[in-house]
Formats: sequence, C-alpha cells, structure tokens
Amino acid sequence: MPVRQLPETVVNRIAAGEVVERPASVVKELVENAIDAGATRLDIFTDGGGRRRITITDNGSGMSRADLALSVERHATSKLDDEDLLSVSTLGFRGEALPSIGSVAHLTIATRHASEPHGWGLRVDGGVKSEITPAALNEGTRVDVADLFYATPARLKFLKTDRTEAEAIREVVRRLGMARPDIAFTLAGEERAPVTWNAALPGAAGRLTRLGDILGSDFRANAIAVRAEREGVLVEGFAAAPSLTRANALGQYLFVNGRPVRDRLILGAVRAAYADYLPRDRHPLVALFVTLDPREVDANVHPAKAEVRFRNAGLVRALIVHALKDGLAREGRRTAANTDGAILTAFKPGFPPRFEAPRANSWDWRASPAYPTGPAPAAFRDESTPASAPGFAEPAQAGFDVGAPSADVRTDEAAPADLLDRPLGAARTQIHETYIVTQTRDGLIVVDQHAAHERIVYERLKAALERDGVARQMLLIPEIVELDEATVEQLVARAGELETFGLAIESFGPGAVAVRETPALLGRTDVKALLRDLGEHMAEWDESLPLERRLMHVAATMACHGSVRAGRRLKPEEMNALLREMEATPNSGQCNHGRPTYVELKLTDIEKLFGRR
Repeated sequence: MPVRQLPETVVNRIAAGEVVERPASVVKELVENAIDAGATRLDIFTDGGGRRRITITDNGSGMSRADLALSVERHATSKLDDEDLLSVSTLGFRGEALPSIGSVAHLTIATRHASEPHGWGLRVDGGVKSEITPAALNEGTRVDVADLFYATPARLKFLKTDRTEAEAIREVVRRLGMARPDIAFTLAGEERAPVTWNAALPGAAGRLTRLGDILGSDFRANAIAVRAEREGVLVEGFAAAPSLTRANALGQYLFVNGRPVRDRLILGAVRAAYADYLPRDRHPLVALFVTLDPREVDANVHPAKAEVRFRNAGLVRALIVHALKDGLAREGRRTAANTDGAILTAFKPGFPPRFEAPRANSWDWRASPAYPTGPAPAAFRDESTPASAPGFAEPAQAGFDVGAPSADVRTDEAAPADLLDRPLGAARTQIHETYIVTQTRDGLIVVDQHAAHERIVYERLKAALERDGVARQMLLIPEIVELDEATVEQLVARAGELETFGLAIESFGPGAVAVRETPALLGRTDVKALLRDLGEHMAEWDESLPLERRLMHVAATMACHGSVRAGRRLKPEEMNALLREMEATPNSGQCNHGRPTYVELKLTDIEKLFGRR
C-alpha cells in the first residue's frame, strides 16, 4: 500500500480521538479555555449527558474577529507567548480542542472582544467551517456543542448512559471548581438540579469554603490545614482527619499550578503519610495544591493534560508526606465524635418512652408487684432524701440490681480540680472491662482502653527504634512455636527486620520457629498469636514496599499484642495513668488501625439528648 497524505478532516478526527474521549472531555477543554481567558463566572449546561448538547458561557476577555477565525484551525493557540514548551503557565496550550470538537460535532462559537463594536459568530459542522457573521453578545464567549460524535457514529457505541456521562461532567467541573475558588460556577442540565458555587474570598479560608461546598460539610468540619515549602516547591491544602475516610482513593485531589491532575506518586505519598492512622482498606480525603516553577514540571505528557511529570519527583513526594504528617500530628487527638453529630444520632432513642397517669376507677398501679415502691437500690438512691416506708418485699427490688461497674471511682471521692481540667478529664468508672468513662468540666468521655494503649505502645516502639533500638528480654527457655511451613519461611526470611524490634527468632526445623528474645516493652505476651499475625501481614508484602513501611507494620502488630486487652479490669489509678499517657502521646486520637480511641460528649450535647436545649 503506497504512502499518502491523509485529508485534513481525517486528521482532525484522529486528533479528536485523543482529545475528545467523551462529553466530559469537551467540557474540560472548553472550561479550561474560559479560565485562561480570565473568566470570573462560568455557566455550564448539558443535555443527554452532554451527547445532545453542551453550552458553556463565560465573561472572559473574548476573541476578536481574526482570533475567532484562527481558533478553529489546528495547532492555533493563544496560550503560548513563544515556542517554549518548557514554560507553560496556562491550562490549555495544544491548540487542538476546538478543531477536534468541530470535526465530530456541530460547533457554534459566539464571542466578543472589548476592542470590537459587536460580537462575532462562527459555526463548524463535521469539520466544515462557515463564514464569520455578526453575533449578539455582551461580553465573553459562548460555545455550543450539539450532537457530539454524529460524524463518527462508532464512537457513540462506547458512551455510557446519560446519567453516567453527566456524572463524569460533574466530576470534571468539581475538580476545576476546587482549583479555582475565585471563579463562580453554575452547572445545570436535565439530568440534575442546578448547582451553583459562588466565588470565594482569596486565601485559605476561601479555598476551604469552596472545598466544603463541593466535598461536603463533613470535609469542612474535619479539614486539617497542611503546608510545606522547600527549594521553590510549595505544597498546601487541606486533609481530612483520619476519622473521615472512604473505601477508595477517589476522594484524593491533586492540583499542580492550578491544573487538576492524577499522579500515582502523589497517591503513594498520601498513603504513606496516613499509614499510621488508617487500616489498609480505608482511604483519606485530601485536596493538595502544588505550586512550583513551570520549568520544573512537564505538563505535556498526556494529550488530555491529565498527567504531569516532575523534574524532582522525590522532593515533591517528601514535601507532601511531611506536610500531611505534620498536620495530622498537630491534630492527633481529633476523633469522629469530636467533629460531627454522629455520636448524638447514635445516642438518640428510636422512639420516645410513654408514661401515662393512672385513670380514675382503674387498678392501683402502686400496689402491683411489677412496680415496687420500696427503698431505692443503692445504685439509684439519693442519700439526701429519706427512704420510703418499710414493709415491702425485698426480693422485688432484684429487678433493679444491674450489678456493679467493673471498676468504680466514686463521685463522692472528688477528683482533684486539675484532673477535671485536663483534656481527657478524670476517670470515673470502667464498664464491660473495656471502656473507661471520664468526667471533664464540660462533658464526659468514653475511652477504648485497648485502642488507646495500642497507640501508646506503638509510639513508644517507634521512639525507641529512632533513639537507640528496642530493649529486649531474653527468654530463659526459648519458646517453640509451630506454624505452617509457608509462614515459617516468611518469618525466617524477615528475621533481621523482626530483630530490629527486639524479636529474635530462628528456624527450628520444618514448620516451627524458636523465639529467644521478645521486646521488653510488650511484657508477657502470646508469642504464638503474635507470630501468626506477623506471618499473615508479611504474606501481603512485596519487595516494592519500603523497608520503613515494613518495619512500621511489624511495630503496629506488636503494639496490638502488647497493649491492654479488652476484658481486663483496671484499677482507678491505672485508668488515670492511661489517660495521662494518652495526653502525652502524639496521634492518640486513633489507634494504629485507624479506629478512634475515644468519643466525647459535651454537656450541651447531653442536654440536647434530654430535651433541655
């Protein structure tokens, strides 16, 4: 087959296949053009998921008649001052969007530049351009795209349902809206109710307002400001507290010089920063904005400009990890119960109790054995009032005997005032041998003793490792642990890493290991259960996982086995000691599996539950 030059219409449709993948791609390109034109207000309308119609109106600078004629030609752009592709400061710069869209749809453009007496209009149908004619328009540009892919019917077969395509458009506008909170956006269409995001004030407060409008009030309530800067690279934005997570990474947004992008490097950095706070199957919500010299980032990697390449990727990753860790450490005690109203909803009764006064000529409810009126049991008695008259059967009161708490710090033994003023208050009781109830000046706190101590032990292990190594205790008689051969092989292969944390093991024949030393910090522990859990975690590792992360996995597993277990009865002094340790321990709001260590109810919240407010 001889070599031949392709017709211009075919070339444009090939380019459209790279740039215009779906209706959301059209919206992205046109909105970016409007932003680059200096628009402060954008109205986006779609019909049929964008397949039937897309209309975008902006109040930007508009185009002159000559610029309009060139705008639909291939590789014509106003986004580059010269031919230097290494210094790109605009969102769009390829000069392919409008001719590509016009080659596969009915494209109509109306625009007006301040230097022109009136607006101008142009139409492109399947790559065929019309004459430029006057158009009625006050300012800016209006672009209308109808019957997308009518010129390439095969492409229509690959589109999803109208609702799915509309949601993809919504996601594109959401990302661009987060990148530019100074611009007002309105998104409307028959698939959804109109959504308007007003322009926000400049600065971090305005950015958080826009993020809250788009990501929801939960994100705004749980947002932690993050910031780090080094060598001309600035990372700033907001990250959700570990109490607010999702089952996937779709809630992680990255913007580089105002451009929404997706980057695996950044996703890995976010996971590394949250590794001490979240379980492996949960993902945080973050919105990070990276600002750097345009020459230090290549935005010309992907035809749709969805990916970038950094000149110094290691620096960017390190800054993101540092910014997130610093922010999370600063807000380490924040838990789900402290930041939203979910705890109040959990406490509210499913239905109101009903109490009716006795009716006339009815039976005497006070005489019924089901309603004893003898002396109140000690658990409920108010010693300041006299006891009821004697003579009622004592066995009838057994229904009120619910048993004593696991441990009790009597309220008549008043706690020192300084304990009530501490962040976690003074311990009052332990219930179900698992939860510590404390009192503060303005409320109460319920602490999960195992989760709290797990975080304390974990942070101690990390500190000891950084300082001078983990102290170990030698077993007088080595403990032999039998496991399956595959687990034994994994443990023995990682023996050097385990020894770093004071756990010395060696092979003891097929299917067994000998444990000679254990971390002193753990005290007496179930070595067999510890090794079994370590083996399960190691089975999920691969060689690409950094050594630091593998060591932290080991530390987290050891901390879980070395902490106070649920079901252990604590003395009052032990409960208060645990509270003081929590206050001195970083990141004590969550255990190292991501669960909250305590929940808090303010006195005002309790009053709301009982209708006092």
